[in-house]
Amino acid sequence: EVQLQASGGGLVKPGGSLRLSCEASGFNFVDYALGWFRQAPGERREGLSTISGRDGYSYVRDSVRGRFTISSDSAKNTVYLQMDSLKPDDTAVYFCGASRLILGQVPTFFEFEYFGQGTQVTVSS
Repeated sequence: EVQLQASGGGLVKPGGSLRLSCEASGFNFVDYALGWFRQAPGERREGLSTISGRDGYSYVRDSVRGRFTISSDSAKNTVYLQMDSLKPDDTAVYFCGASRLILGQVPTFFEFEYFGQGTQVTVSS
């Protein structure tokens, strides 16, 4: 059973930083892509970043590129999201997802199969 547990959220002031972690279990890490998503109240889920568990190839959405960085540790089956220069608009529930690589490639955000429970990030002064 695929399980994804996100942690590291909290309250931070504008301009601050947070590092989210997602511990994955129930699947072979190197055969999957991991991703970070967020959903603000009344908004649709938004894909932020993905990374291949096989080769570390990563993608970050334009709107957060330069502020958000994804990384992973296959030995710990964990994926991270470093978030810097946070803005009030970044306030949302953040959660991680996992999906099988498709012919070795990372699937699109819309193709992700599994999602874990989220962690709340609130950016406010």
